[in-house]
Amino acid sequence: MTEISASMVMKLRKMSGQGMMDCKKALEESDGDVEKAIDILRKKGLATLAKRAERETSEGVVVSKRRKDGKVAAMATLCCETDFVARSADFVAAAETLADYALACPADEGVENVLGTSVGGKKFSDILAEIASKTGEKIQVEDYAKYKLDGAGLISIYIHFNSKVGTMVQIETSDEQVATAESLKQTAADIAMHITATKPLALDKDGVSAETIEREKAIFAEQIKNKPANIIDKIIEGKMKKFFAENCLVEQQFVKDDSKTVTQVLDEAAKGAGGAAKIKRFVRFEIG
Repeated sequence: MTEISASMVMKLRKMSGQGMMDCKKALEESDGDVEKAIDILRKKGLATLAKRAERETSEGVVVSKRRKDGKVAAMATLCCETDFVARSADFVAAAETLADYALACPADEGVENVLGTSVGGKKFSDILAEIASKTGEKIQVEDYAKYKLDGAGLISIYIHFNSKVGTMVQIETSDEQVATAESLKQTAADIAMHITATKPLALDKDGVSAETIEREKAIFAEQIKNKPANIIDKIIEGKMKKFFAENCLVEQQFVKDDSKTVTQVLDEAAKGAGGAAKIKRFVRFEIG
């Protein structure tokens, strides 16, 4: 059996970032073969992930990245169990790397696609296994979305200062001149911030699920069951109109000026830039 020297352990530690004892054990198991030892450490990380699969990951960060031309942008969340790990250098580095993988991922959604994406010959699933081995916690990519412009428009991203909640919104414009206007860029950023703050259920009422609508109607019906039967439907209709106005982005009162709706604010900004604009879609991620 190969004698495991301190220099061999230090070499593996520098390569893997794992603890001294873990490195020594891996080298002993691999009979001094560094590459095999690295594989052993990775498998240990995967085992940790599997062992803690049911644990809650209520800490972490929202990350994002956009292509230099602004035509493609991605956002994802990297989650862990404790705030202590979320603030660690290894976790922060992994989160920054996740942003690169999210932008490089060929699919527009699906966490499994990010995990399988390879950058520089390394999959992000390998990075997860490594950090899980280092921290002993469950680490996972919980959310992922990627937007691509298929015409004139812009993608705006807002991530709150605590990095625990963020929004990505895509806006279509009548032409590139409108999309590149500074006033519209600012309005798009404000709308992204608005979404982060207000948590809209959908873009418009067509995006609200039938189940949600029926549930709300049932709640309203119970609230007014003692009213005269001939006015119940009208009251429910009025309450649903208010529900859509409060929960659908395009109808919501704008947080920076509640005398206007989000649609009115966007329309004014686009008109000022010499054209028109509308929100195509948005996604909002929150940790915990």
